[in-house]
Amino acid sequence: MTSPAHYFVTDIETDGPDPARNSMLSFATVVVREDGEMCGEFEAVMSPRPDRSPDPQTMKWWAGQPEAWGAATLDPVDPADAMQRFVAWVETYPQVRSFAARPVAFDGLWIDRYLRDFAGSYLLDIPYWGRNIFTAGALDIGAYMCAVLGQTKMQTLDTVLPADWMGHHPHTHRAIDDARGYASLLATLLGKVRHGREREDPQ
Repeated sequence: MTSPAHYFVTDIETDGPDPARNSMLSFATVVVREDGEMCGEFEAVMSPRPDRSPDPQTMKWWAGQPEAWGAATLDPVDPADAMQRFVAWVETYPQVRSFAARPVAFDGLWIDRYLRDFAGSYLLDIPYWGRNIFTAGALDIGAYMCAVLGQTKMQTLDTVLPADWMGHHPHTHRAIDDARGYASLLATLLGKVRHGREREDPQ
């Protein structure tokens, strides 16, 4: 029997928009099994990279988010330590393992950059590149939501979703809070697909 797929729903916080210029400050991951079960969490706060500098506009935004800033900067560790622990933790789960985020184009870009620079790994499941901790393609939760709901117009990050879909986790810009919310959203969507299949095929 094949092991159930595991989705590693991740949220990150940064001091700017560009992995080539700025630093990732913190990230958190919640694992959602394909049956909707939450089965693990990981979070890390990291020191800014000495070869990067904060983006002024982003820092202006952070100035209005003191609690979230505190959570993103408290007791940081070296990025290499955080990413290597993350890789080891991800690989304790059976295949299939898929990275997931909303949007994956932002969070995935940063995680991939830090995996490459600090843990000798990659986000994409392309084996000949080297070590892949994720063994299936990355999932954009917003795009998946459109598919599940049968919509052709993409949701935006400003779209207000039902609180119960988000597991009643407020979006605080604290990485673990936001990861839990998006993990609950993915579990909700997986449930909708599962129940749809049950209606179509009661066997």
